[in-house]
Amino acid sequence: MGGVVMHGKRSLTRRGFLQRAAAAAAAAAAAAGAGPAIVPSSVLGADGKVAPSNRITVGMLALGRQAMARNLTVFLRWPDTQVVALCDVDRWRLDTAHERAPGQPGGAPEDAETLKTCPHYTDFRDVLARKDVDAVMISTPDHWHVSMAIAAAKAGKDVCCEKPLSLCIADGRILSDTIGKHDCVFRTDSEFRSIPVFHRACELVINGRIGELKTMRMAVPNWNEPLPQQPEMPVPEELDYDLWLGPAPRRPYTEKRVHPRKSYGRPGWYANQDYCNGALVNWGHHLADVVQWANGTERSGPGEIEGTGDFPPADGLWNVILGFNIEYRYTNGVELFYTVVPPTGEKKPYVRFEGSGGWIQADYGPDKLTAEPESILTAELGADAVRFPLKNEKRDFIDCVKTRAQTMEDVEVGHRATSLCQLGYIACQTGERLKWDPAQERFLNSDAANKPLTRPPGREPWSV
Repeated sequence: MGGVVMHGKRSLTRRGFLQRAAAAAAAAAAAAGAGPAIVPSSVLGADGKVAPSNRITVGMLALGRQAMARNLTVFLRWPDTQVVALCDVDRWRLDTAHERAPGQPGGAPEDAETLKTCPHYTDFRDVLARKDVDAVMISTPDHWHVSMAIAAAKAGKDVCCEKPLSLCIADGRILSDTIGKHDCVFRTDSEFRSIPVFHRACELVINGRIGELKTMRMAVPNWNEPLPQQPEMPVPEELDYDLWLGPAPRRPYTEKRVHPRKSYGRPGWYANQDYCNGALVNWGHHLADVVQWANGTERSGPGEIEGTGDFPPADGLWNVILGFNIEYRYTNGVELFYTVVPPTGEKKPYVRFEGSGGWIQADYGPDKLTAEPESILTAELGADAVRFPLKNEKRDFIDCVKTRAQTMEDVEVGHRATSLCQLGYIACQTGERLKWDPAQERFLNSDAANKPLTRPPGREPWSV
C-alpha cells in the first residue's frame, strides 16, 4: 500500500469481526452442503498461538528515528500485539517504513509486508477515531506529547508516550491529572528501569547495601550546539508542516527546524526551545527517573535547586542550553549533582549513588556496574528485600493494558522525572537558589522562576 490512506470510524471490534467471519463461513459451508466449517486453531488461540481477538492492537503515532530504532519493531514481533495503523506528518516516512523496519533491531523480513498493507495516516486524529485501536505509541517531537496523549486518553486508548512528557511543568500536571480521570493505562517510554545495571543499582540502594544514601550524581551527553536563524525554505511536498507545528508557535519552515528531508539524521527540533528543552531534559529524563526511583521520590521532587548554564543566543534557531551544572537538595537531606558528560574521553552517561557504607555507579553504553567496596555488587538481598520486576518497558505497557494494572513508570512518575530536569533548567536561567514545593509545584521564593512553569507566550493550546 503506497501513499496515504484515510479511513473513517469503524464500528466493529476485532472480536466481533472474527465472530461474524466465523459465523459467515459456517453458514456458507452449510449452505453448500459441506458440513460444519473448520476454523483454524490459531484463530481460537490454540497450539500456543495468540488468537487475533486477544491481541493488543497498536497505532504508531510518528515514525521518526526513535520510532524506527526502538519502538515499531517491538510491537511487530510480539505475538500478542498487532500494529494496525501508521501515522506521520511526513509521507516519505510512511511510504518507506516497510523498507527500513526489517533492518532495525528486532526487525524481520515479514515486517515489510505487514507495513505495506497497514493503513497509513498523516493526521493522528484519524487513528484515534478507529474503534479497533487499543493503544497508541507516541513517538513525536516533544512539543506534541501532552496534546496527543490527552486526545488519545479521551478517545479511550491506552498510551505509551516517549519521554520527556512535556515542555513545561504546568502542562505535565495537566497531562497527569487528565490521564487520572480516564480509564487509561499510561507508560512513560523510558527504558532505563529495564536496563539491568540501572535496575540492579536501584535495588541495591533501596535495600540499603550502600548504607544511608547521601549523594547522587548523574551526567548526560549533550550534542546541542548554537545555530543562527536560517533562511525560509519551501515546505517539502511530502510534509504537512502545519500539523507538524501543531501546538507550537507559527514559524517559517526551514529544514534545520524540523528534520533532515528524506533522512533519519538527527533532527533540528531537538535544539529549539519551541519543541524541546534539549539534552538536559530530553536525555536527562532517563537518569532523572532512575535517581528519583532510588531515592524514593518518584512521585515528589527536591526542595531546593541551584544551577549555572551556558546559553546560546535566545533568538537563534538552535537555542537550548548547552553545558550546565545543577545542584538539588531533597527534604530527606540527599543531594543530587547533575552535569554534562565531557565531550572527549571514555566517560559515558551514568548515575552514581554514594552512601555511608560505599558507592555504586551504573554506566550506559556500554553498560557497566561498579562499586566500592566491590562486595556491594554480590550482596544477597534476602527474602524480605524490596524487589522490582525486570522487563522490557513496552512489555510492561502491554502486560498492564491486559491487566489494567499500573505500569512501572506511569504518568505521574514520568511527569516528576521530566519536572526534575525542567527545574534544573529554570535554576540555570534565573541564577537563583530556588526553594521548591513539590506538593504545590510552585517556587516559594521567586516570581521570576514561576513564570517558566507555564506555557511560554505564543504556544497556544492545541484543540483536538
